[in-house]
Amino acid sequence: MTDKTHEADVAFIKALAELLRENDLTELEVKREYAKDDGLNVRVSRKSEVTATMAIPAPAAQAPAYAPAAAAAPAPVAIASDDPADHPGAVTSPMVGTVYLQPEPTSPAFVKVGDTVSEGDTLLIVEAMKTMNHIPAPRSGVVKRILVEDKAVVEYGSPLMIIE
Repeated sequence: MTDKTHEADVAFIKALAELLRENDLTELEVKREYAKDDGLNVRVSRKSEVTATMAIPAPAAQAPAYAPAAAAAPAPVAIASDDPADHPGAVTSPMVGTVYLQPEPTSPAFVKVGDTVSEGDTLLIVEAMKTMNHIPAPRSGVVKRILVEDKAVVEYGSPLMIIE
């Protein structure tokens, strides 16, 4: 790797860290391909306070420590079912980014509660790294709940809507 590439990678990582801080994100992961066998994988994260309602997947090495607690406690299972992300009709974010409920600030929202949508209809936009990603309806149904506000920052897997 040349010094010029190294300097560019350092600048890129600093920019990712700044993006993490500006958007109050906890983690960001990016993969860059330069050539066939040359690339850069970057994962930038920061510590965040974990609350009782937050579920964080455990790394493989810690999985046995969490398995008995999950199997032994039936009460948290009932609480977890109240989580919108566990709802069978939940539409979750496929990426970290900023949510936009309408195509332009002066336009009406893509959908509202009570609207009937078809599979593939655009529900909202998630902006990630200055790219507008249209999030399609994974199935046909009726929009029962919208769980995010316009311009909210979401993480991977965050529940966005409930479609039944």
